[in-house]
Amino acid sequence: MAVNLIMFEMKSAERKYFEDNRFEDFNITFYEECLDDEFIKTIPQEILENANAISIFDNSSITNEVLCCFKNLRVISVRAAQLDNICLTSCEDRNIAVVNIPDFGAQAIAEYTIGLIINLVRHIIPANNFVKSNNKYCGGFLGRDLNNLTLGVAGTDLTGATVCKIASAFGMKIAAYDKVKKQELIEKYNVKYLPFDEFISVADIISVHLEYAPENYHLFNDEIFSKCKDGMYFINTSKSEIADIEALQKHIDNGKIRGAALDTSPCNSICYNCINLSQKLTPSHLDCLSQAEFTDKFKAYDNVIITPCIAYATEDAIDNNIKQTMINIKKALYGDKACRIV
Repeated sequence: MAVNLIMFEMKSAERKYFEDNRFEDFNITFYEECLDDEFIKTIPQEILENANAISIFDNSSITNEVLCCFKNLRVISVRAAQLDNICLTSCEDRNIAVVNIPDFGAQAIAEYTIGLIINLVRHIIPANNFVKSNNKYCGGFLGRDLNNLTLGVAGTDLTGATVCKIASAFGMKIAAYDKVKKQELIEKYNVKYLPFDEFISVADIISVHLEYAPENYHLFNDEIFSKCKDGMYFINTSKSEIADIEALQKHIDNGKIRGAALDTSPCNSICYNCINLSQKLTPSHLDCLSQAEFTDKFKAYDNVIITPCIAYATEDAIDNNIKQTMINIKKALYGDKACRIV
């Protein structure tokens, strides 16, 4: 019997993978929209009742109310690493397996991170804008050699570890902060794990690769930025909530931070997906909107790069992501508990 699968948040690159590959043991329904309390009301009841598995990205919101709409759901597959948009307790109560991609886009994100670092340190984007403006005076684009800089990597999971390995090839000195130390990074790439206060004080560039958890909310805040090395660079390709954007702007303005690159923005669910937003505003939402306003201000800064969460977006990473997603769903349906988070 074929598995009835609903894919949400589908992008054109992902659809192409399904056009090029056959999955004859699946009946697949595709939606570009996110799955949440509002959109689920638009899905035909027959599709909801027959669904055995669903797949989401990171902007859907799987609440208990959403889960109540499914009668035969057995697997939720997340095409990303983070699980903070799913009510895991409700899934466990309903015996619904939850699977994800722990190494989601690790190589692509690591390479993108190095690209952001080079762009910032060598002023590539403002130099390009200068040429396009037909300005006759060329100055102000003096950069640094990477092998004379210390890269601080916050979080050395697979993505952070890959950043360390690539940075080592540039001859950079590498400091790391993580609760778990990876011996391979220490032995092969001379990575030095440091306590957080020492870590932030020695890094010329800080690149964030921590998974988001409540204790990491605004980990990089006004106090922490003030303790960082003068003239440092800040890179965040992880969750936006890890850094206080208002504090980041303050320290860019006062020169403490020479430049920043953000492949993330506060509260994507509010900025891009909410329906009837005015009916949903809470104090936490208002705080998120305030943070988003600061992100918007950065558009005028030559020393700040903002990109729309595309660090993972390569053909190779997306193809591998979908392939692993389909494997995870099959394994979970056949009772393999090794791939399950819940």
